[in-house]
Amino acid sequence: MPLPLPEPIADYFAADTTDGAAVAKCFTADAVVIDEKKTYTGREAIASWKSEASAKYDYVAEPVAFDDQGGRVIVTAHLTGNFPGSPVDLRYAFALSGDAILRLEIVP
Repeated sequence: MPLPLPEPIADYFAADTTDGAAVAKCFTADAVVIDEKKTYTGREAIASWKSEASAKYDYVAEPVAFDDQGGRVIVTAHLTGNFPGSPVDLRYAFALSGDAILRLEIVP
């Protein structure tokens, strides 16, 4: 049974199975993503980040838990794929602005 995630976050995980442009549409124009200690700012950079990751690895991210902390939503997702260390559980820390993602930090 899928988790009842806030709509922008559910949209992000659905778009994550498609392409960088679809993922970027889930974010505000000036959003920030931090992944593997690198920062990506704005939809164009976010689309490139996702496209590069998808070209490098095939993976599936399945949200397994979430915690709404008021200003942030922490989602734990189980990732499986052809990347080093697979499978792994990652924490996605989302900050939302209306119906879009303002900030996302992904950490082990």
